[in-house]
Amino acid sequence: MKSIIARFLFVPLFASCFTNLVVSSAFAQKDEPSSMPAQVTVPNDKEVIDAYHYFLGRMLILRQEILDFKAGFKWNQMVPRKVGEVAWANPNLDVAYGEAWLGINNKTCALVTIPRIQNRYYTFQVLNSWGETVSNINERNFPQKPFGKFAYCTKDSTVKTAPDVERISLDGHKFRVLSRVELSTTPKDAERLQKQIKVSTVGAPIAIEKPVQIAMFTNKDLPGVEIFDHAEQILMSEPDINPGMEPLQQSVMRITQALRNKEFKNKADRLIREEAIPEFNKAFASNGDIKNSWFRPKTIGNYGSDYLSRTMINYGGIWANNTNEAVYFKTNLDGEGRPLNGSSVYTMHFAKGDNPASHAKYFWSIVAVDGEKFNVIPNPKKKYIINNNTKISKNKDGSFTLVFASKQPKGVALGNWMPTPDDKNYHLTFRFYGPDDAVRTGDAFPPPLVLKTANEKLSLLENDYVEEEVIR
Repeated sequence: MKSIIARFLFVPLFASCFTNLVVSSAFAQKDEPSSMPAQVTVPNDKEVIDAYHYFLGRMLILRQEILDFKAGFKWNQMVPRKVGEVAWANPNLDVAYGEAWLGINNKTCALVTIPRIQNRYYTFQVLNSWGETVSNINERNFPQKPFGKFAYCTKDSTVKTAPDVERISLDGHKFRVLSRVELSTTPKDAERLQKQIKVSTVGAPIAIEKPVQIAMFTNKDLPGVEIFDHAEQILMSEPDINPGMEPLQQSVMRITQALRNKEFKNKADRLIREEAIPEFNKAFASNGDIKNSWFRPKTIGNYGSDYLSRTMINYGGIWANNTNEAVYFKTNLDGEGRPLNGSSVYTMHFAKGDNPASHAKYFWSIVAVDGEKFNVIPNPKKKYIINNNTKISKNKDGSFTLVFASKQPKGVALGNWMPTPDDKNYHLTFRFYGPDDAVRTGDAFPPPLVLKTANEKLSLLENDYVEEEVIR
């Protein structure tokens, strides 16, 4: 039987967490108006802010777990999504994808079956309950066994698996899955393959604890000091495997004890709402690299000790994979830093030999969404994406230009046009799957969007074209 131990080390959450603390699970006790519980050091402002930013990341995952199971998820069962569905925010129109929650313990493993998938991108991504990507099953990570049966088990598992099952050991009990299969030019085949990806239970019947019930919140109305309700139970429920997190866990515990003092509780709530949340929102808008007005996160998928980036991705791009798999660029600005307006016309020019395909081993795409609900832009052509399967007209010199406008400009080929919302700001996402080193490390960015004036001739007119072709 083969065995692979995930490269992430277990962090003993509570080996030193409780030194000099009086810990109580009775969080509903009455506030003590004039005294702090014995042996508790009053947390300072920075400690409260840092602990909030850290713990918010876990709460965002916990919130999604609750919402998913309310929507019908069941442990160790795949939920395939309809191909081409555009009803939700920031849809990924490149892949057929499925979702699942894995539940494992020392007596139960999750058995995964991957069909033979050839000549198209695919991955079976697994994340833990803090948002860290802990596994990707594909031909890149498992070249000797790119398909077949795999078992996700805890490191102390007593479950016996068959000899043909690849065993992957993880720290924790609850994991989120996103599986992706490239649509390419045959989306029905991709959908068929996606439905053949199966998850089931091996060993004893599933006995996974229900999630801690929390007061639900939205991204626009983040929680205040109540975020620390049940903090001890939440911290103990799933390990944070990332390095250097013990001091933050200790801070969370100190704060939960100090909150029994009404004066501190009121101060902490004001501090969170007046400083911690505004600081988070400010950091969220700038935590990354920017070039040509395109933004890419500083860290994604695997975060090391960068808990703030992890929380930001859980907030704005939950279930993100690591940069070995994909890199996303986003913008809602033109190259001069001005907000995009759907009533204006913009161009994006790619020089010969420096097109998106030269930076993506598998495929690339651009999707436009509105700036309110992040839905795709309705248009008569039902065109929502430009990618490596789009027939794009090149210029005579081998370069090509994409045009962004609310209506297809005269003389601009359909393949080169991206519909935009009339007189509204919009957002673009540029995806590279299998990015090259230049994209992965941040040396290469997409070209800027250039505003064209009403009297300015577009470079993409009929007499400038050579034959249409897909850019691969």
